[in-house]
Amino acid sequence: MSVVDAQKIAEVRRHHLAALAYEVEARGLRWRLAGPEESVLCVLSTVSRRRAMVVATPAGDGWSYLWAGGGIAPVTQVAAVADRLVRLLA
Repeated sequence: MSVVDAQKIAEVRRHHLAALAYEVEARGLRWRLAGPEESVLCVLSTVSRRRAMVVATPAGDGWSYLWAGGGIAPVTQVAAVADRLVRLLA
């Protein structure tokens, strides 16, 4: 993989994580990007103090979100993922 390819992947990953950050914030959760090249989304419930770490990764022909406990969903389902994270962190 070239440096250009790696940079493109990092940009796409940040784009997908930013989209999820917007959705979880709209549902009352807090978030921050962490890790190398902001490659992980940390989502926090201020009520329960529970948190989840979410990554976005290439999968097949597209991208998927992954989180602890076996959570996986295509990035095209960003609103549904945000809803699942709300329930997970309640």
